[in-house]
Amino acid sequence: MLNAVHHIAIICSDYEKSKTFYTTILGLEILRETYRESRDSYKLDLALNGEYVIELFSFPNPPKRTSRPEGCGLRHLAFKVGDIKKVIRKLNTNNVTTEPIRIDEFTNKKFTFFSDPDDLPLEIYEI
Repeated sequence: MLNAVHHIAIICSDYEKSKTFYTTILGLEILRETYRESRDSYKLDLALNGEYVIELFSFPNPPKRTSRPEGCGLRHLAFKVGDIKKVIRKLNTNNVTTEPIRIDEFTNKKFTFFSDPDDLPLEIYEI
């Protein structure tokens, strides 16, 4: 029935700041950028390793996230990485604060959390 996740949609409050975060800091590739005048909104299609994964939207005055991270709905978005310490160094160099590395009690793999510019919880998980 389902084949794969097609994309994840994220609404941001500061389009340029979030665009820089997801492209320059996290390294996602811009596939297409569209300004929708009727909505005063940008839609940015982003890829990871050539695969379409994120739609980044801007809307005027979007409501804030209700709570972090235990509010009902999407809890966090996780990215696979090969070297968690290398990714943490890059994030920290770009003034992105990361939590201490944890060990998954079920897989014994390393992971940690950080936030995007709108405090959306993001995770890196070492595979």
